[in-house]
Amino acid sequence: MFRTTVPTVAVARSALAALAALCAPCAVLAQPAYPSKPVRLIVPYPPGGGNDTISRLLAARISPEFGQPMVVDNRPGAGTTIGTALAARAAPDGHTIVMSSPASHSMAPQLFAAPGYDPVKDFQAITLIGTTPAMMVVSSSLPYRAPKDVVAAAKAAPGKLSFATGGNGTPPHLAAAVFVGMTGIDLIHVPYKGSGPAHIDLISGAVTMMIDTAASASPHVRSGKLRGLAITGRKRHPDFTDVQTFAEQGMPDYDASAWYGIHAPAGIQKPILSRLHAEIVRVVRLPDMDERLRGMLVEPVAGSPEEFDRFVRDDIDKWGKVIRAQKLKVD
Repeated sequence: MFRTTVPTVAVARSALAALAALCAPCAVLAQPAYPSKPVRLIVPYPPGGGNDTISRLLAARISPEFGQPMVVDNRPGAGTTIGTALAARAAPDGHTIVMSSPASHSMAPQLFAAPGYDPVKDFQAITLIGTTPAMMVVSSSLPYRAPKDVVAAAKAAPGKLSFATGGNGTPPHLAAAVFVGMTGIDLIHVPYKGSGPAHIDLISGAVTMMIDTAASASPHVRSGKLRGLAITGRKRHPDFTDVQTFAEQGMPDYDASAWYGIHAPAGIQKPILSRLHAEIVRVVRLPDMDERLRGMLVEPVAGSPEEFDRFVRDDIDKWGKVIRAQKLKVD
């Protein structure tokens, strides 16, 4: 009689393979559907500015596809660090994401001693929504017609004129700080909890000027309540051909352009990341959304997570050099 001996390792492998085949459908069934509850989109700004507007446009178009509401949760304060830190601590299950910007990821982490998060390690990039130039604006009731007029007035009365910002560590803060440093003038910093509240005092003339994202400032320029004095970029914006670039006005090295993006807490599962990315990109590329963004002076991008991650790292380096050169810090 002949007896065939099967090696123990081979038997074990066969058993494991059979078990895996039996359990595969169970594993698929065990994965909960995404999203299984409302998705919270944290906006580290108050209502009224560009970040808030874009977030609400996204949420309104994504909610029907998700079958769950995407809820905009405004959490302003501390140069965007309150809302951003809250997002960093959230469960990485795709049910909490954050509207990110230069303030939250490139500036505040390098300005605040304890921002409460690491902009790279604590987040997973999803997509860059778009970029927008910066615009210097003043109340239409004021006589200034160009940046040089503000500079002349500031030099004539040092420490008397002021500039508004959306808060310490926000893009308008650093944009103005760079301008002040380049021109050697003395202005009073008046921080607000977001661009929306800042625009109220800016329109009234209570503060002298602001260098805000064009996405936030442009509606008031169109309405005639604010006057655009200069805009960043290599050439004039087609929607505001009467507003000269900073380069045309003798400041070719001045650049304070901003961006809008979406991040998730680090550790998010790849299938959920892919679903979020695909849905956000789909919405950004919708014809009506594209039109709305361009109307806000936002150039749509909607790239890959990898491209956005590299973009943010480069932006961190860019603003890090500015912050160190200007010796800026926020306590």
